[in-house]
Order: sequence, then C-alpha cells, then structure tokens
Amino acid sequence: MTVKDKDGNITSCIFASSGDAINEVLLKAAGEGIFGIDLQGITQFANPAAADMTGWTVEELLGQSSHQLLHHTKIDGSTYHSSECPVHATYKHGGVHHVDDEVFWRKDGSSFCVEYTSTPIYDNGEIAGAVVVFNDATTRRTAERELTQAYADNKMILEAAGEGIYGLDCEGNTTFANPSAAAMLGYTVEELIGQSMHTLLHHTKKDGTHYHKENCPIYAAFKDGAVHHIEDDIFWGKDGTSIPVSFTSTPIRKGDKITGAVVVFKDITERKQAEEKIQKAYAEIQRMKERLEAENLYLQEEINTDHEFKDIIGQSRAVNQLLQQVELVAPTAASVLITGESGTGKELVARAIHERGSRSERPLIRVNCAAIPAELFESEFFGHVKGSFTGAVKDRAGRFELADGGTIFLDEVGEIPIALQSKLLRVLQEGQYERVGDERTKKVDVRLIAATNRNLQEEVAAGNFREDLYFRLNVFPVNVVPLRDRLDDIPLLTQHFLGMLSRKLNMPEPRLTNGSMKQLQSYPWKGNIRELQNVIERAIILSQGGALQFDLPGNDVTPAEINHIASESEGEANEADTVPYTETERIARDKGNIMRALALCDNKISGAGGAAELLGIKPTTLASRLKNMDIRI
Repeated sequence: MTVKDKDGNITSCIFASSGDAINEVLLKAAGEGIFGIDLQGITQFANPAAADMTGWTVEELLGQSSHQLLHHTKIDGSTYHSSECPVHATYKHGGVHHVDDEVFWRKDGSSFCVEYTSTPIYDNGEIAGAVVVFNDATTRRTAERELTQAYADNKMILEAAGEGIYGLDCEGNTTFANPSAAAMLGYTVEELIGQSMHTLLHHTKKDGTHYHKENCPIYAAFKDGAVHHIEDDIFWGKDGTSIPVSFTSTPIRKGDKITGAVVVFKDITERKQAEEKIQKAYAEIQRMKERLEAENLYLQEEINTDHEFKDIIGQSRAVNQLLQQVELVAPTAASVLITGESGTGKELVARAIHERGSRSERPLIRVNCAAIPAELFESEFFGHVKGSFTGAVKDRAGRFELADGGTIFLDEVGEIPIALQSKLLRVLQEGQYERVGDERTKKVDVRLIAATNRNLQEEVAAGNFREDLYFRLNVFPVNVVPLRDRLDDIPLLTQHFLGMLSRKLNMPEPRLTNGSMKQLQSYPWKGNIRELQNVIERAIILSQGGALQFDLPGNDVTPAEINHIASESEGEANEADTVPYTETERIARDKGNIMRALALCDNKISGAGGAAELLGIKPTTLASRLKNMDIRI
C-alpha cells in the first residue's frame, strides 16, 4: 500500500506489494470504519464501511483532510483546531490513541457518536501517517443512558415496592434490602445488611424441623442457576414470630458467572386466613348441601303425595319456597300478584293456587291481556250486547262473568290500558260491572290472580299504571325466579318434557347424555321454561330415536324468518303450484299461519312486535279471525 501526498505523488510504500491484495480484502470485509492519513492529515485510503457510516463514497474521502471532513467539531459543539485533533495526535506524538466518546460528521451534516483508535504507520522507522479504526457508538451510548436510568429507577422501585426484596452473595450474606423487607421482618435495613439470611430468617421449616444450610431454598438459585419459587413457607421475624411467606429466588449473573441471588417475598398471612375461611365455608356449604338434599327429598315426596302440584316440576330451593307460598295463600281469598320473566310458568303457579283454594270446583278463567287489542279490552272483560259496536252481532258474556264463583287470572296485567284500569278497580272492589252497550249492572264474585313480567312500581311512577289498582292487586306478591337461577331443576324438567313430548309426537323417547345435560345447564335460557320445552321438542324431532342434540339458538327469530318457518311447516309446495286449495285446506292453512305468528309473538296480538304487525293486518281483523277460527289464547 502506498502513501500519497496532497497532490497525489507517491511518498512512501507502507505495505509490501506482496501483501497489498490481502490487506485490500481485509479492508473491504471489515465491519469497522477504517481510513489512513498521511502526515498532513490527508486521507490516503478508506474502506467501504467508513464510507457507509459517513455518507461519502470511498472516492470522495480520498485526498481530503479527514479533520475538516469528519472531525472538525468536538462532542460539546466547540470547534477543533487541526493541531488539537486527537486523530492527528498519533503521528505527531507517537503511540496508539483510543477515544471512547467523540463525534464524526456525515456528508449530510448530521453527527453521530463514535469510538475510535488511531495507530501510527511507520516507514523505515519513521512515522509516515496513521490508521484510524472507528465504530458508530450511538447504540452503546443509548444503552449506557438507559442503564444509568435503570439504576436510578431500580433504586426507586426497591424503596417503593410493597414486596420484601433483598440480595444475597454466594455466601448467603445480605448485600442489599429494601424498606418493605425490613418492615415485614421487624429489622432495620442496616441490621439486615451483611447477615446470613438463612440463620436470621429461614432456619426452621414450615413443619417446625430445621433446615440444613446447604438445603435452604433461598440459596438454591445461586447454587443451580435456576429461578426457584416457593408458594408456602415461613420466615422468622426479629421478635421470634413466624411469618407465612411466598418467595422467588432468582440468580444474579455477571457474564457467565453466578454472583448471588435476589429474593422477592411477600407476607401471605391474609391469604392464609382467607383460605382457612374458604375451607371452613366450603365445609359448611357441603354440610348444608347434604341437609338441603335430604330436605328436598322429603319435600319432593311431600309434594308428590300430599300437594299434587303435578305441573310445577323441580326440587330447588326456589321451587320449594314457591310451593310454600302457594300453600299459604291458596286457601285464602286474597288477591295474588305473580311476577317473573316470560316463560317462567306464572300460569302454572296461578293454576296451583286456584286448585288448592276453595274455588277449585269453579273454573279458572285466563285472560292474556297482551293478546287483546286496546279497543276490545272492555268487551273481553265485561262482555257486550248485540249491536253495541260494529261486529257485535250477538250478546256475549265477558271473562269476569265466566269466572263468577271461581278465579280470574289476568296474565300480563301491565298491558291493560290505563283508561280501563278504573273499571277494573271497580269490579275488584265492588264486584259490579256493566256489559258494553248495556245499562244493567251485574254482580260478580271472583278471586283475582294477576301476573306480569313488568315492574309495576316503575309503571306507577311513570304514570302508566294506577297506584290504587297496583295496591289492590299486590296483596300477596309471589315471584317466580327465572330458569337460569334454578339450574338444578333442569334435569327434572328435561325428563318431564322428554316423556310428555315423546308421547305427544308419537316418537320413541331419545337418549339423554351427560354432555347434553351439561349443555342445557350452561345455556342462559332467556325464554325460560317455555324455551326449554321448545328446544327439547325440536331435539326430539331431529333425533329420530338416537341421542339428543340440542340446537341452542344464539339470536331471537326475526320477522324475516317467519316465511321460512311457514314454508317448512307447509312442506314442499310443488303440487300446490298446480292444484288449488279447497276451502277447508285454505282455512286450515290460514289457521296454522296465524298460530305460528302467535307463537313467535308469545300470543301478543297488537302493538309493536305483535302478531297483527307480523301478519300485516289490523289487530281488530286478527281478533275477528281468532274468534271465527275458534283459536283461544
């Protein structure tokens, strides 16, 4: 390799020509930046790494003053004089110069942190220039700053941490401890430093036997280099009391050498106390469960033999409490308000009250208030005389008249229009009413049972329900809990519906697996018992005598699905496309369509989501068709 002056004249040969090729390969392959300068500081050679890091090409670096091009400014921003440049110090004063923290400037004017070594080049015993090897130290400086900050942060973390933290050397002596460790153990930080932690805190096992120091688990981390977590052990405090603890011992490494361990521990006294309470509570629950199972068995036998509530299936506590309420109120004449979500079996409760009462020989008349158009409520309740309104072609008795001497059950009583509520209150209080279009007052003696899935107190506050009527209805409140709150009853209900529906469908009773029962018990049952019955009926049809598979829907049926359901029920219509329906077939088809719509709407006729809206006809038209087709709801 040759050294040239500023004008390009060869001044000396630094490398023997036989080694030039090898040196050239090394220069190109090196990851560090390398350039050589002569005694005037002019760059004689540079490798690709030096060019890449500085943003110049190798050709642009050659023949230039390296000081002016790369190193004219100090790290603090002040300007170097060329004579002060540490890159030049090597060939001026001899010896190798290493600088850890400086800046070089790139072609684009940006600076970057470097560390470099400047080594003199000799020619015949005389210094002929220098070789500079440099690295981009930006990453190192960033890491150093982060490490410095980490030290500061760790100090704050140690002081602020709620867990006890201390360090050990390889002899098991404490090198540091945080305030939480000292406070939990009853020592000061100064008293812990330099002490054998095994002797001080951990000399005795949980069972009272003594540890041998070699087997102490807090030392294990720096013995085998693994992290050790102990969930349940004891440390001994300064006052001699034992402290239940969990701790983690983590090895400290310096390079490949383990120099100690860090132990992080916490006092688990409260957790241990909570676990003991849970264990005691669990034992008490088990005892109560056994007692309740025995009581339920007795109550179930009592129900089957004495009470005969055949349609109320279950042995849960909620069902037993419900039946007790039924038995208490049934013999009285008190009005009963049954509350609960749709599909929970409120009508079954009403029937049980009626059948156990003194009026059981007389009829229970059910009125679905949600299925009556607003303009027909009065006629439905009290009846009408011929000609009192359009469509009144003959006299008709109302539901109260039919229930005389028996019980009237007003289902969904919250749907009664407020304009009619005063007339309802009158018949309940005075036992008197008039048919629509009739001036004669009739007397009636009925027992009232009402049911609703609404919060009537909120309806009263909103002005949608009369307060005096609410008090008249709510003499004896009975709440029917949703199915999701009585999951223990699902097996009994399922077996009941399987037998009943299999007989109804004239199909063999399918097998019920434990997995299927768990599936039923994990479903939320928004539609309650009614939804359970429908799901089981569908499963029986699909099972074809095999194992049951429950298709539990995730969404409600939308109005758009009605036509699909109707078409499935009616079967394939290929033949109907060419053969007209007879009048009997048409009526049957229309009746089936109306019944499907009513089922989808939970027998609600008018209003949003009602069957009339679903079918696209007026509520009065639907009511008239129900009457003509003798569809009772």
